[in-house]
Amino acid sequence: MASVFIDGEAGTTGLGIRDRLARHPRVSVRSIASEDRKNPAAKLELMREVDLVVLCLPDEASKETVRLAAELGGDAPKILDASTAHRVAPDWTYGFAELAEGQDEAIRRAKHVANPGCYATGAIALLRPLVDAGLVAPDFPLTINAVSGYSGGGKSMIEAYDSGTAPSFELYGLGLDHKHLPEVMAYARLTRRPIFVPSVGNFHQGMLVSIPLHLDELPGRPDVAALGEALATRYAQGDHVVFAEATEPRIEAESLNDTNRMELRVYGNTAHRQAVLVAKLDNLGKGASAAAVQNLELMLGLA
Repeated sequence: MASVFIDGEAGTTGLGIRDRLARHPRVSVRSIASEDRKNPAAKLELMREVDLVVLCLPDEASKETVRLAAELGGDAPKILDASTAHRVAPDWTYGFAELAEGQDEAIRRAKHVANPGCYATGAIALLRPLVDAGLVAPDFPLTINAVSGYSGGGKSMIEAYDSGTAPSFELYGLGLDHKHLPEVMAYARLTRRPIFVPSVGNFHQGMLVSIPLHLDELPGRPDVAALGEALATRYAQGDHVVFAEATEPRIEAESLNDTNRMELRVYGNTAHRQAVLVAKLDNLGKGASAAAVQNLELMLGLA
């Protein structure tokens, strides 16, 4: 049995990870006493005893825990950080196993892995294969739109929606400085900052990320089929990320809830030379807790 300590297990992501690991036949979860959660000595002693620590903390608290673990030297556990703190740090491995060939092996070898953001997971999955194939230029002026279930907004947002005091739908991040943009740029290999407009709807979980494209503005003026072929080829061997045919005229956000699966589609109009890329995932699944379990299994040699 591998042993795991979830630092911040009472939050939405932490609870999701703990629930999944409670059913895992090869992982045991260690917890710290509630009165010791802010006791560095107690936390250090527990980290000395486990194989891996998952950080479900605010950014600064995550950084502090990483510094604390470093005091253990060679006895330090592996660390999987679910916060934003280390996603573009040069000495951390990005925990999106489907990013490119060999990324899963890099996660297996890593001591420190950063779990991706939910919106970033969808955007990078759609864009990275197209940039690698030369179908989208790194400096292309992209717009990324997305809608998430309200569970991604934390306890206060969940309470507002559950009590019926929140609006049915709202845009946010309108300062155009969302915390997921640095990782989208870094791992989709973009050199121009996209315009990202996230939103939240009155449903608990589920997510759609969509990216509209004018085909005549892309390198080589590809058709809709070429975009689909690039995505289908990249994810042909995938279990968790798959290319799906865009056969239905509408797409809803919730059918992949409670899974570690993401579906990618390309919708288009040949006559108008326009396309829209769409990723569907569970913001609490492939966008958070289920992706974390996938990563820790790789890091612990269980997958």
